[in-house]
Amino acid sequence: MSILVNWSLSFMLTNTRKNIPGLLVCLVIAMSTSFLSENYGGPQLLYALLIGLSLHFLYLNETVKPGIDFCAKTVLRLGVAFLGIRITFADIGAIGWNTGLMVMFAVGTTVCLGFFLAKLLRLSPDFGLIAGGSVGICGASAALAVASVLPKTKENERFTLLVVVGVTVLSTIAMVVYPFALQLLNITDLPAGIFLGATIHDVAQVVAAGMLFGPEAGDVATVVKLFRVALLLPVVLFISIFFGAEKSSQRLGWGSLRLIPTFLLGFVALSVVASMQILPSSITHSIGGISRWMLVIAIGAAGLKTNFQELAKLGWQPVVMLVVETLFIASIGLIFILNLA
Repeated sequence: MSILVNWSLSFMLTNTRKNIPGLLVCLVIAMSTSFLSENYGGPQLLYALLIGLSLHFLYLNETVKPGIDFCAKTVLRLGVAFLGIRITFADIGAIGWNTGLMVMFAVGTTVCLGFFLAKLLRLSPDFGLIAGGSVGICGASAALAVASVLPKTKENERFTLLVVVGVTVLSTIAMVVYPFALQLLNITDLPAGIFLGATIHDVAQVVAAGMLFGPEAGDVATVVKLFRVALLLPVVLFISIFFGAEKSSQRLGWGSLRLIPTFLLGFVALSVVASMQILPSSITHSIGGISRWMLVIAIGAAGLKTNFQELAKLGWQPVVMLVVETLFIASIGLIFILNLA
């Protein structure tokens, strides 16, 4: 563990000397959110975002700005890459073909729904891809991953921040409401776990909701959710190829596979390593923990780069989009588990 932590810190601190002040600011935010979450409850990612937003004035300082930009981009991509250590082929195979096909259908149609809702609401298609990926796959992490391969504009950055807030709030509400609703419907542990894993946005809330329903439901929900997280790779890859920031003036197609982001390759590599079980479990858990910390740092940096006034400029349409997508993926999951009975 210590070797891995030292390597990660060494990479970040020695990349460029000018990044250190901003990096330290983001680290302080991350540690503060950890304290708040552990002692007072609540989602750590949301705390990181809100603290970052409240300290936006720091981003105007040229001393800390480079480090904040570094955290919002490079640390984010490292965090997504390290997320692959949590996905194994055994986990994917354990959920069964029917459930796997349902989850793939739910994720794919939710991303497509986001794209078309954005057009219907006269928003940028990028907004729809970010929102759809976030609701369909794994909440804030997916929003940041999708946004990282799309064109870097102020509008996209603001929208990504709003999506992070929205999916975290909606995921927290679902964590409380869904288990009790399933009990009222007399749903048993197995289908309940499938529903919770297939419909709640963030991994932490999925685990909590599953445990609220029961231990068996919690285990099933976690496996189904990890399969959704595994779909982050093909979805972000597709978006990168056909809508990515580095596209040329020529029409994109599968011939543009050379544009595959490096962090996605890292995601795959670590997933393979996890499946082969060649690392001690302590190391695997350490990498997963580092991934979580990097994502918290990245969200804190994203908050530092934005302020509430800029978020307010986005209007009501993004909120409608997130709510509709959440209800849509929940309806798919509900129809599926009712047919299992």
